[in-house]
Amino acid sequence: MKTRLGCLSHKSDSYSDFSEFLPPANETTARCLKVSTDEVVRWSESFDHLLSHKCGLAAFRTFLKSEFSDENIEFWMACEEYKKLKSSTKLVSKANKILHEFIDNQAPREINIDYRTREKTKQTLKVPSPTSLNEVQSKVYSLMEKDSYPRFLRSKMYQDIVNRAHTQGQRRSV
Repeated sequence: MKTRLGCLSHKSDSYSDFSEFLPPANETTARCLKVSTDEVVRWSESFDHLLSHKCGLAAFRTFLKSEFSDENIEFWMACEEYKKLKSSTKLVSKANKILHEFIDNQAPREINIDYRTREKTKQTLKVPSPTSLNEVQSKVYSLMEKDSYPRFLRSKMYQDIVNRAHTQGQRRSV
């Protein structure tokens, strides 16, 4: 996993940076190298499909990092983790981390939400439950779906992934 996600700390739009998170080309057993052209093309059919595929999510995160706008996907992922928590102690701890990292004004990775949503979320998190972040998570998801996702699909990075998957598929069928 570390090999695949290594370049996520870099802030560049070059495809070579994206390929750093993939294992070397000679490691043909690597999951992301085995992604079929059909699967990569399916990422363009729905935002949900992109996010539900491990390699699709990794590619989208890398793309957003290259645009210095990864706070939304990181927030969305933190919310996904948050919803799975069962312990009330862990809910409180994770809620506070999310609040201070993403929701507070001037938070280090402040997400772009309106004042009403921000204040309502802060109130809701005073007594956290697994559904406390559903509304704000939904708004951030919609923002990414309408803005970042179409840019990703038009990006050189995505086009290179499609081409690479297509080339890999042709090599396998020969």
